[in-house]
Amino acid sequence: VQLQASGGGLVQAGGSLRLSCAVSIDRFSLYTVGWFRLAPGRERECIATKSYRDYSTYYSASVTGRFTISRDNAKNMVYLQMNSLKPEDTAVYTCAISARSRARDGYEFDYWGQGTQVTVSS
Repeated sequence: VQLQASGGGLVQAGGSLRLSCAVSIDRFSLYTVGWFRLAPGRERECIATKSYRDYSTYYSASVTGRFTISRDNAKNMVYLQMNSLKPEDTAVYTCAISARSRARDGYEFDYWGQGTQVTVSS
């Protein structure tokens, strides 16, 4: 199983980025997908998930209204559209998948990508 995240980079505050995650696994459609981020001095944060069961989504309070998670089951892809970026969004962003339909905590996710750096300048 492999997850390959990409799309990170340097952007000015107020700008946008779109992260992608390519997932190499059979029956990808049966996995909940999620995005996490880790910033220096902070705990890992689950910022968005999308359930495989009913496609319901979860967003952390810090990104609600600005970020959108989506998935393409035909392509085994997960995306995170990030708008109105703020300097506090600077972190390493990682994608993960879980066999649990309501996974949200890190320990509930089974497979992880390697992370992509997002840096937002003020």
